Amino acid sequence: MSLRLSTVILPVDRWHQGGRAAWQRAEELGFHAAYTYDHLSWRSFRDGPWFGALPTLTAAATATDRLRLGTLVTSPNFRHPVTLAKELITLDDISGGRITLGIGAGGSGFDATALGQEPWTPKERAGRFGEFVALLDRLLTEDAVSEQGTFYSAGEARNIPGCVQHPRLPFAVAATGPRGLKLAARYGQAWVTTGDPKLYEDGTPEQSVEALRGQVEKLGAACEASGRDAAELEKVLLTGFTPDRSRPLESVDAFVDFAGRHRELGFTEIVIHWPIPDSDFAADQAVFEKIATEAVTQLG
Repeated sequence: MSLRLSTVILPVDRWHQGGRAAWQRAEELGFHAAYTYDHLSWRSFRDGPWFGALPTLTAAATATDRLRLGTLVTSPNFRHPVTLAKELITLDDISGGRITLGIGAGGSGFDATALGQEPWTPKERAGRFGEFVALLDRLLTEDAVSEQGTFYSAGEARNIPGCVQHPRLPFAVAATGPRGLKLAARYGQAWVTTGDPKLYEDGTPEQSVEALRGQVEKLGAACEASGRDAAELEKVLLTGFTPDRSRPLESVDAFVDFAGRHRELGFTEIVIHWPIPDSDFAADQAVFEKIATEAVTQLG
């Protein structure tokens, strides 16, 4: 099974002071895709520079030619399907059809209250996620959409001429619970996971592999229930959140070992963080670039 290697570039650098160079270098290194986080601020980067995802991707689209681009991930926390659809159609056009939308249910972090609201309960997040994905799917495939939902509505929302990619740009649905996996099975062209967060602090890499094996099996069951072949979905692992942490980026051999174990589970794309000094994503840039250029070849 072939394996794709991608990167995620956090939007922490000014465009003319390292931002553009990173995206262009990602293309030069041969990454399949480069993604960015779609947050208003995030964790330890809360008090430092943090730029908007979709403007960053628009700039990256004009600075690159072949690299796929996308979000990991967009959520309903501060977005509405109607306005998001218009921006995505524009971004897909500017990029020449190179956009993938990573999409998830959101969480209880800074984004959850940035608009002045109380954080949603897990039940409400799941309900909103279901409506959000279903309405966005319609908005990106139909010229005009009217819908009255519990959380999201549209009134003759027009999206002509639609996406460059047909029938729409691909969704990479981040999910581990039953409702999210059902959405991935129905609407996703890819499925995204970061592993089991309960194992991050005290778990072992072996426990993480078994947890991911279980997630893949649950995805297969959700696809079967939806009458879909799970092999149709790309399976994406966003690294950095398993007990391995940054160890796979310590050497090419370490990464090849890590990637090989996860490829055996059925993963078709592994995403590694672009190094950021003095952060949780610190790594040797030279080793990182060597992994980008040599690891996939070693994996065969």
